[in-house]
Amino acid sequence: MAFLRSITTTTAAAVLPAAFAVAAFSPSHSSNFFSSKTLNLSFLSQTSIPRPDRLGFITNFTSPLSALRMDSPTSEQKPPSQKNGDLPELLTEFMVDMKCDGCVNAVKNKLLTVDGVKGVDVDLSNQVVRVLGSSLVKTMTDALEQTGRKARLIGQGVPEDFLVSAAVAEFKGPDIFGVVRLAQVNMELARIEASFSGLSPGKHSWSINEFGDLTNGASSTGKVFNPTNQVITEEPLGDLGTLDAHENGEAFFSGIKQMLRVPDLIGRSIVVYETGDKSDPGITAAVIARSAGVGENYKKICTCDGTTIWESSNTDFAASKV
Repeated sequence: MAFLRSITTTTAAAVLPAAFAVAAFSPSHSSNFFSSKTLNLSFLSQTSIPRPDRLGFITNFTSPLSALRMDSPTSEQKPPSQKNGDLPELLTEFMVDMKCDGCVNAVKNKLLTVDGVKGVDVDLSNQVVRVLGSSLVKTMTDALEQTGRKARLIGQGVPEDFLVSAAVAEFKGPDIFGVVRLAQVNMELARIEASFSGLSPGKHSWSINEFGDLTNGASSTGKVFNPTNQVITEEPLGDLGTLDAHENGEAFFSGIKQMLRVPDLIGRSIVVYETGDKSDPGITAAVIARSAGVGENYKKICTCDGTTIWESSNTDFAASKV
């Protein structure tokens, strides 16, 4: 089966960027961090690469120090019990339903209490919130929704010279639901976040497979992705290890994979297996699609059906299931 390379842009669960230049912003509530024509975030990719485990995952990653001039949390805002995350810093963009200065302050103050958040910038005129840090997308989304405002992820990444640097795979049931987001941190590292529901309790292997052919479900996706022109660990590069599903069927994952390049994954698939053994049948699969990066997705009206981003957000996902 030929490898499916149709590049599908998915804006509902956006993740990282291609190379781009952002024109100067002039809204009254946007900080001077975005006042230049081009974002200078090269420091985000200048990180030392720790020693990976046998699957190429890095479990002890130290996030680089932030040099962005954004609102940063004070010792009073940051709960003392929280610890810094293991993930590298990324810039994450949300569309948030904000109408006034009170909305801006509520959103900033809430996000600045989230562990891993280094800075927050709010563009009220465009209803865009930009967050710099290592926090998970789900954690930041939950924090925004706790302010009583609708929020939707529209972009994530590190502006670099990547043709494609963000991707997403969506599992839409009927039994297993989930979202997997992949973001290129630099040429040597990719960041992975995943959340699933509907799994049987226990361990489930999962992997990136060769093909995005779902004609026969997981069985038609080929072998575990393993490029021959790349130096890899003892396991195939596409081996993602195992997920640990709780009694309620939910499983979450966040980590960094060495030598994984997001552009090579578009059109392939992510497969979840019945048990921790990949020789068992795959029980669900989803195609990996290109996703929007930072500054690539500021639309508020869906071109396919004319609904606003808030109405579209509520119908695109079964949020309680992932």
